[in-house]
Amino acid sequence: MTDYGRGRGPEPWHPEDPLYGDQGWTGHQTQQGPVPYAGAPQQEYQQEPQYQQPYPQQPQYQEYQEYQEYPGYPQQQQYAQQHYPQPQQGYAPQQAQQPQHPQYAQQPQPQQPVYDSQGWDTGQGQYTAAVQTDPYAGADYAQHPSAGYPGETPDLYGTDEAFPPPQPPGRRHLEPEAVEEEEPEGDLRVGDAGRDGDDDGDDDEPDGRRGGRTKGGKPKKRSGMACLIAAVVILGVVGGGGYYGYSYIKARFAPAEDFAGEGAGEVVDVEIPKGAGLGQMGRILKEAGVVASAQAFVDAANANPKGKSIQPGVYPMNKKMSGAAAVALMIDPTKLNVITVTEGMRNSKVYEAIDKKLGKPDGTTKEIAQREAKNLGLPAWAGNNPKLIDPLEGFLFPTRYDLSKDSTPESLLKQMVKNASDKYAELGIEAKAKELGLENPLQVVTVASLVNAEGKNHDDFRKMSEVVYNRMKKTNDVTNQKIEFDSTYNYVKNQSEINFNLKEAQAFNNPYNTHFIKGLPVGPIGNPGMDALTATLNPDHGGWMFFVSVDGNTTTFTKTYDEHLKLVAEFQERQKQKNGG
Repeated sequence: MTDYGRGRGPEPWHPEDPLYGDQGWTGHQTQQGPVPYAGAPQQEYQQEPQYQQPYPQQPQYQEYQEYQEYPGYPQQQQYAQQHYPQPQQGYAPQQAQQPQHPQYAQQPQPQQPVYDSQGWDTGQGQYTAAVQTDPYAGADYAQHPSAGYPGETPDLYGTDEAFPPPQPPGRRHLEPEAVEEEEPEGDLRVGDAGRDGDDDGDDDEPDGRRGGRTKGGKPKKRSGMACLIAAVVILGVVGGGGYYGYSYIKARFAPAEDFAGEGAGEVVDVEIPKGAGLGQMGRILKEAGVVASAQAFVDAANANPKGKSIQPGVYPMNKKMSGAAAVALMIDPTKLNVITVTEGMRNSKVYEAIDKKLGKPDGTTKEIAQREAKNLGLPAWAGNNPKLIDPLEGFLFPTRYDLSKDSTPESLLKQMVKNASDKYAELGIEAKAKELGLENPLQVVTVASLVNAEGKNHDDFRKMSEVVYNRMKKTNDVTNQKIEFDSTYNYVKNQSEINFNLKEAQAFNNPYNTHFIKGLPVGPIGNPGMDALTATLNPDHGGWMFFVSVDGNTTTFTKTYDEHLKLVAEFQERQKQKNGG
């Protein structure tokens, strides 16, 4: 097969086929114009050297004359006479040559087969030397008329019997698109192919589309189950809205749900954190099962004059208490499940309180304190003197300690000792001891314990610390460096008596009895608070040597022993009148 048509074969390519001699595609439908050689498009490719003629190119009618100049080729003459008529009179011959394309200038010209009068290839096309022109050179087929002057080729696509117009090369052999047939209206799709379908339309269909519509776009028919589900959903929404509305109205306008009475049954520990408001307290009690609703507790607390004075802490409470009963219990500080170490409180009293709160036998905590004293976190400078009655005395820091189900005597003692050690380190008593002329930090705590036991307020504490420091001086010849505090004798005796036999106290030999020994006792006699500690570190410096509380409430300080004796006489007279003597 050649580049411009079929060669010999069982089915010849008819030259009237529009695709005959197809040269390419320019984006325009092929239009017919003057064709020099029986429908063959005009080309201007340069001929190969063996076929080039020495004559310059002439118009179409001159090409016809060139065939007559070669008598040795009768077949070409006959072919030219049949297919190239003489130009008609009245039309000027075409003189201008078509411009040649540079890209085709050096390419060899393919040979055009020659056909006889019946349209069959004669096999002599190799001798044709006709010059063909480029169909794409300077020609715009969209502007050429389909039919013009006589002698022009007829429009091969203008009749019903014509071949279809040529298509672009990329689309000439495409198969026609399949037309999807619409299914009958009564045809319902059921599931995937080869199985029964579900009415809910949720299965994927064979064509990759979700159920609900057929290929033809027809909506599926809904089953009774789908309608039932929709009805249930609607009823659920309506019912939920009604229940929500009822709940809102009940919560907004109805009285708060509440239990009756003091409660009964199980006792639970309820912890109220610091900074909690009444609403938060109510929610905590509600979660613990103590009250029926938080609002009932809030209403009862607002109705009670002391309702807003509830302190944080742990409260042992019954379940199912009324809001008013819960408030009444919580406004009583003694009902708190806590241990409060007061300022100046002795260790013996702290041990008793721990045993009572934890339900331990009497003496349990004291025994643990004596046995585990070195393992409870005391600082290195404390608890080393074997004469100490209790190494933990002065190290159970005064504050409130909340109890829980996990609380033990040992855990509480560790917590108290830690608090005391932290406060002493914060105050820097180790460095202050040397400034005050004391031997060690333990003596600072001891002075503070004496001050806390004898004084009433911070002002008393500062003056009393001054009394202690002045009586400890070596220049003290009034008391001979004896402090003579009654609180030290009472500590040894484990009592708190004002009226006791002074001669017996002065004769009682004990390292804690300041009526017998000079200077400070061997250790603290209680647990001093922050007021007593800061007063001990910053005494009054007023030169006070004596003090006495005549009325039992006000403490009077003096600098001389004579002033002191007058006050002592006044005090004794008051005591006689009080006792009816």
